[in-house]
Amino acid sequence: MALKVYLSGEIHTDWREQIIEGAKGLEVSFSAPVTDHGASDDCGVAILGAEENKYWHDHKGAMVNAIRTRKGIEDADVVVVRFGDKYKQWNAAFDAGYAAALGKSIIVLSPPEHQHALKEVHAAALAVAEEPHQVAGILTYVLTGKLPA
Repeated sequence: MALKVYLSGEIHTDWREQIIEGAKGLEVSFSAPVTDHGASDDCGVAILGAEENKYWHDHKGAMVNAIRTRKGIEDADVVVVRFGDKYKQWNAAFDAGYAAALGKSIIVLSPPEHQHALKEVHAAALAVAEEPHQVAGILTYVLTGKLPA
C-alpha cells in the first residue's frame, strides 16, 4: 500500500521536513503548497499582471494558489494540517474544511494551547498530533501496522 500525503498549513518552520524524514523508507509521496512566502503572495500578479489595489493583488495570488491546493488535497489519501503557534493560518482552516468535505483522512498538527480554538477543526480530524514525529508515527502504523520504534 502507498499513501499520498498533502502537507498543509504553516510555512515558517521545518515541520514538513521532519515528517518527510520520519517517513523515510515508507511508500509515501508528499505534496504541499508553495512554501516560499514571497512567491506564494506574488504569484497572481507575476503571472496575470500587476494590481494597484492590495486587495486585488492578494486575491489573484489566493486564486492561483487555490488551484494548487485543491489539486493537492483532491489527490491526497491523507491531509496533514499544521497550525503553528506564532501565526494565524486561516488558509489551513479552509484546507481542513475542504479536505473534510471531500471525506479525506485528516491529521491536525497543532500546539496544545490551541486545543480550544481549534476544537471544531479537531472534531473533523481522525488524529490530532502535537509534534511532527507523531505524524510520522501515524503514517508508519497505517502503512506497516507496526508501532514506531
